[in-house]
Amino acid sequence: MGLLKKTNGQNGSQLVRRVVQFLFFIIVCYIGFRFAEFADQLAKGILPVTDRPPGVEMFLPISALVSLKYFALTGIINGIHPSGFIIFLIICATALVARKGFCSWVCPFGLLSEHLLKIHYLIFKSGFKLGALPDKVLRSIKYLLLFFFIWTIFFKMPADSIERFINSPYNILADIKMLKFFTQISMTAFLVILGLIILSVVIPNFWCRYLCPYGALLGMLSLLSMGRINHNSSECSDCGQCEKACPGLIKIRQSKSYHSLECSACLRCVNVCPEKEALKFSFFKSRFSLGSIGVGLIFIIMFSFGISMAKMTGHWENKISKKAYFFYMMTQGMMEKIEFDPAQTQKQKTERMKQMMEIMRGKETKSQ
Repeated sequence: MGLLKKTNGQNGSQLVRRVVQFLFFIIVCYIGFRFAEFADQLAKGILPVTDRPPGVEMFLPISALVSLKYFALTGIINGIHPSGFIIFLIICATALVARKGFCSWVCPFGLLSEHLLKIHYLIFKSGFKLGALPDKVLRSIKYLLLFFFIWTIFFKMPADSIERFINSPYNILADIKMLKFFTQISMTAFLVILGLIILSVVIPNFWCRYLCPYGALLGMLSLLSMGRINHNSSECSDCGQCEKACPGLIKIRQSKSYHSLECSACLRCVNVCPEKEALKFSFFKSRFSLGSIGVGLIFIIMFSFGISMAKMTGHWENKISKKAYFFYMMTQGMMEKIEFDPAQTQKQKTERMKQMMEIMRGKETKSQ
């Protein structure tokens, strides 16, 4: 059965994926801009008039892992950065349906890697690939990083430490610290990021292939995925175009159905194949196949459904109030030096100082 099969031609099929990628990228940018506005008002000692946008926690995977252990221990979704936990679950769920397609259909870093790949081919006309041995050694790094985080949080971190971490000022302000990492970047961090960009230009998909622990986790979960690329050798002309197009460097023609940890369901192999029935992204032993439109809808539907359910059950919005953010920003020394506008009247200055003191006193009373 072929529902929503290949769109006509490689360009049309990859255009569908590009549209989905940029749709998610625009959403991420919108959330980022709104959150930057929220954090900027706090940093200036102003109680924000704008609401904090849920979803910014997508960039807090450590907090999401801690919340996962807390949920496993208590059955409770904690109210601090809950959307990070929800997004983490949605992403993991997509791997059980469409392999690690999150990397090639949703992730903004995956989108950046693909554009850096274009620069790579401008410099290296025929492309540059590492040998098999160094490639395997470097690929082990992301799994070692994943193991480190899982071991530290799930096996080494006791239950009481989990709750203390969740309610700590560090975790509460993790989203703002993450923002400041980029807006007030240190020279060391800048050089590291620049180095990663250069390496990603020289060695295709360097970050995604060798260093990303999120990708490692999704790759392992994808071994249980219902969807996979199926190869029909009787229809294959053995031209090798699929393997040349595959960003995961997978030996596609060697098996009927492959379970590679590196498959991101980008469908490039399917799109370049000149034989209509040789390659398909299929479910249930090739009985049900999808093209680019179908795979794109999987991610849109799964994210929309997961977020809608979280909103309906009250597990999407952060339970940290604006006053709590203000209090922790003040006590952690994360506010800028507050300077009053000379045009303000003495009464206005006094009112603002009074507001700040009331917020401080209110939080201190609650903590006692």
